[in-house]
Amino acid sequence: MTDGWPGYNLQAVDFDDLPGWSGDDPTPLLGGMAACLDHLQKAKPYRTGSLGLTADDLLALLQLARDITQDASSVRAFFEEHCTPFLISQADGRRGFVTAFYEPEVEVSSRPNEIWAYPFYRRPDDLIDIDDVSRPPDMTPDYVFARQSGEAIVPYPDRKQIDSGYLDGRGMEIAWARSKVDVFFAHVQGAARLRFQDGEIKRITYAAKAGHAFSPIGRLLIDRGEIARSDISMQSIRAWLNSNPEHVDAVLWHNRSYIFFREADVSDPALGPIAAAKVPLIPGRALAVDRQIHTFGFPFFIHAEKLTHLDSGGPFARSMLALDTGSAIVGPVRGDIFTGSGYEAGELAGTVRHDADFYILIPKAAAGRYGG
Repeated sequence: MTDGWPGYNLQAVDFDDLPGWSGDDPTPLLGGMAACLDHLQKAKPYRTGSLGLTADDLLALLQLARDITQDASSVRAFFEEHCTPFLISQADGRRGFVTAFYEPEVEVSSRPNEIWAYPFYRRPDDLIDIDDVSRPPDMTPDYVFARQSGEAIVPYPDRKQIDSGYLDGRGMEIAWARSKVDVFFAHVQGAARLRFQDGEIKRITYAAKAGHAFSPIGRLLIDRGEIARSDISMQSIRAWLNSNPEHVDAVLWHNRSYIFFREADVSDPALGPIAAAKVPLIPGRALAVDRQIHTFGFPFFIHAEKLTHLDSGGPFARSMLALDTGSAIVGPVRGDIFTGSGYEAGELAGTVRHDADFYILIPKAAAGRYGG
């Protein structure tokens, strides 16, 4: 057992201890590993999380993976030869937790009218990045974006202010949707495919945010007694919003966070958007993690015995790559599973809220530092 990190421990285990490992097919990870290798060879390394694993620890594994025979048993054998699995456990004994996210597809128009009235915005030119040096003392550390107002740095307008017209007339719109709820959920997911009326499809992905903390509207509806905690899901939230149009603005404005987008390539529709790790997300195999703790590109194995609807009734037991992050993904054993793009992927993602065990696969050259 290795400790020394606030609130969690690592314990080296055998691959035979990973429930469902022998039945998993990790082959889809190879494309993501090759993309991570290409990124690391051409751009700056991924930021090292507090766990201490570095891009250099990962590099040799990614290079060796280029020569694997692409079948399930060979890929499993590769990981068994070159990695040591570690169970990540929280000091308080609580298990890990997984949710899921997807890439919505939203019908849009290139021009606004009374129907197509809700914009997706590019990053505004008065939004600035801030850090511990530039952040004003009265602004909490979770703010990493703000507004430059003369010599002062002030909070950027929030969702209500932007919805009420703060950015009107500045030409920042990418496209217009006909549902503010569709726009909101694209913000929550951080990406979307836009289907224009002429059939053209474009992709937008996260560029920046207004800076305010993410406040889940599902929790608000639970606290108000509108939806039972046991029934909360993306589907139940959407249904409540559709049934209560007079309250939509107030509920959406509870989440002051606002996302700005950039246009991105749709060269391979089978893959998801390029996310925080700067490589395309792999449906069913990409995991969003807390980047303050974990380093992008590392393989994980996730086991959630009660999560069965993603695998035809069987328990979820998959190897995955840490390729993304999110403001709600906080902690060493908190993950978000990317289910893919479009309506069906959304139906799968919307009801994932399950306890899970997290195993990180550490290359053996680095595993010794952690007791492996």
